[in-house]
Amino acid sequence: MSAATTTPTPCPGHLDDVVPVIELTDVQKIYGQLDAPVHAVRGVSLRVDPGEYLAIVGASGSGKSTLMHIIGCLDVPTSGRYLFEGIDVGGLSQSQLSLVRNRKVGFVFQSFNLLPRVTAVHNVELPLAYAGVNRSERRRRALAALDLVGLSGTDRVPANLSGGQRQRAAIARALVTSPSLLLADEPTGNLDSQSTAELLDVFDRLHASGRTIVIVTHEDEVAAHTRRVVTVRDGRVLRDEVP
Repeated sequence: MSAATTTPTPCPGHLDDVVPVIELTDVQKIYGQLDAPVHAVRGVSLRVDPGEYLAIVGASGSGKSTLMHIIGCLDVPTSGRYLFEGIDVGGLSQSQLSLVRNRKVGFVFQSFNLLPRVTAVHNVELPLAYAGVNRSERRRRALAALDLVGLSGTDRVPANLSGGQRQRAAIARALVTSPSLLLADEPTGNLDSQSTAELLDVFDRLHASGRTIVIVTHEDEVAAHTRRVVTVRDGRVLRDEVP
């Protein structure tokens, strides 16, 4: 997709009446002072429809992490427009953005971000506890999410889990609120090749079940598992293609 294009790139074969999960139009993000601005994202337009399996790839400093922060409502654009499920993110207050992050986006990070002194089940329950869900329902949904990622019956603290198991527990925690978007930032960065293969199989199965997944990565092996690859360079979309 040309860097000058301002129309969001559609999912191949999308229907006009489908509300996109993500719709960026000419989004820019500028950091720093006016006399020395840093243009982290430069006029990106992107559309992601429900059920898509997408990789955002690029070298360090390409702008992919900033783009991920905008997509996950961790940051807001300096200019341009971002609609999340048809809602203009730019018009939301900080508390409303927090609700979107907590209820609509499931985050998976490279470092797992699990609490070390509580079991996998309790880690997965945490988002539901913050949302005020009662204990029995929290446990039921946490066990179902762990089963979904192949950790049925696992109730150990993170130190007693392998790296791959910890990352799968993190995915279960991200899924437990039934988010509209699963957003993963370098999810295989701390894993060996066998654990990476197992984790990618989990993502493949989640996609097959209809989940909308965006993975930010610099690894070709990870991008090759997705159904669409957006390459970012110098804050712009260089390519948007179906492998």
